[in-house]
Amino acid sequence: MGWAGLPWQLAWSEQPGRDGCCCWITASDLPGIFVLSRSRADIALIGLAVMGQNLILNMNDHGFVVCAFNRTVSKVDDFLANEAKGTKVIGAHSLEEMVSTLKKPRRIILLVKAGSAVDDFINKLVPLLETGDIIIDGGNSEYRDTTRRCKELQAKGILFVGSGVSGGEEGARYGPSLMPGGAKEAWPHIKTIFQSIAAKVGSGEPCCDWVGEEGAGHFVKMVHNGIEYGDMQLICEAYHLMKDVLGMEHDEMAKVFQEWNKTELDSFLIEITANILKFKDSDGKYLLPKIRDSAGQKGTGKWTAISALEYGVPVTLIGEAVFARCLSSLKEERVQASQLLEGPKMTPFSGNKKAFLEDIRKALYASKIISYAQGFMLLRQAAKEFGWTLNYGGIALMWRGGCIIRSVFLGKIKDAFDRNPELQNLLLDDFFKKAVENCQESWRRVISTGVQIGIPMPCFTTALSFYDGYRHEILPANLIQAQRDYFGAHTYELLSKPGVFIHTNWTGHGGNVSSSAYNV
Repeated sequence: MGWAGLPWQLAWSEQPGRDGCCCWITASDLPGIFVLSRSRADIALIGLAVMGQNLILNMNDHGFVVCAFNRTVSKVDDFLANEAKGTKVIGAHSLEEMVSTLKKPRRIILLVKAGSAVDDFINKLVPLLETGDIIIDGGNSEYRDTTRRCKELQAKGILFVGSGVSGGEEGARYGPSLMPGGAKEAWPHIKTIFQSIAAKVGSGEPCCDWVGEEGAGHFVKMVHNGIEYGDMQLICEAYHLMKDVLGMEHDEMAKVFQEWNKTELDSFLIEITANILKFKDSDGKYLLPKIRDSAGQKGTGKWTAISALEYGVPVTLIGEAVFARCLSSLKEERVQASQLLEGPKMTPFSGNKKAFLEDIRKALYASKIISYAQGFMLLRQAAKEFGWTLNYGGIALMWRGGCIIRSVFLGKIKDAFDRNPELQNLLLDDFFKKAVENCQESWRRVISTGVQIGIPMPCFTTALSFYDGYRHEILPANLIQAQRDYFGAHTYELLSKPGVFIHTNWTGHGGNVSSSAYNV
């Protein structure tokens, strides 16, 4: 390739020429003199799977020059020759070449598999970068890894950002939800790019803002994915009730979901459920009944449930959604069990079908409120644990568009936190309190009917159990404390003396102790 074919610019030299005057430097003058500038890319992206390619094209559409790199360099050439043909996207065949194309501070997005691949690229990039350069991990990394990387790179003068990216392939191409967190000093340098390419809602508000310190961005993305698990399972339980209790056909169910999408349930997942239900295979038959009922998972829902257990937050619905997928994967065992284990006999539904469909809709809405209430409880507890400053209304706005859980419903959550930024629980907000009260009779009818017929509804039922537990001033946990003290001397507190831990001699052997520290 000749000089004209390179993305370089000739620079004017103040060095005297052979005749003692300033001159343009030519190729023969190159040794020992830095005269050509290749720094014209606004940002680089490593990882040319579909998500990476689409994010690059999105940035290109918004006027940013992007340098593309992939470990298998042939993918760079293929991308430039096909999907990126005719764009301003440039490519690099080595990390050194990629870094040389970037304006300072250099901004590099990693969109590679979470785990060791991220660390491998970071280790290769650090020697090529300077103080103040920025590395952004846009994958589904575990938030603790992001916190570790922030600290390690801070010591080396590199700014690290862990950003949740949601919306799938289409979102990456036309507007994702972006949840960046980490080194806040990086935000002014990436804000314009991120908010330009993010999905827009309302009067043009971007579904992207700074989330918080260290691993906060990836923690918020993890909770988003957990809520996604819950939303999907709740819809599946509504579908199960329609199919097996009401005996509805696919086209009929599709119409119901289409109607629901015009209500407060208006969301991406309700919309695609209607599309899935009416989709027919090449043989003219509905595709959905042919799909094996064994749900896969990539682990982020599990991470949310584990975090909830670790921080003592009752995120029961997401946990049940994860376990429902685990149960579905036991296909062979379930086939055997279906032939051996007895349950209620299925009988034709004899009630008011239209009224029961409305009951299901309300049960779904109430359960959805519980799921989001629990998710935000986990975010609040994590903020306390790590000292993060999280804008809960802002997070709801980030999820309002561009992502898998996008829905009109999230605007109501933002409104709730705008009314009261210190809101402890969504259920205590007047709007959500009234919404659940309005759904409560239907919610209980649906669960009662499903239980009597033998329909599994793990998320509907755990949502109602949480609601009932949360609204009870007195729970039977006093008996648990007495049992723990009986067999393990773990002590208990009296209602009249909170903070004072007491052990009782339940058997008549030994003695009583009173302690403010002995509490295992």
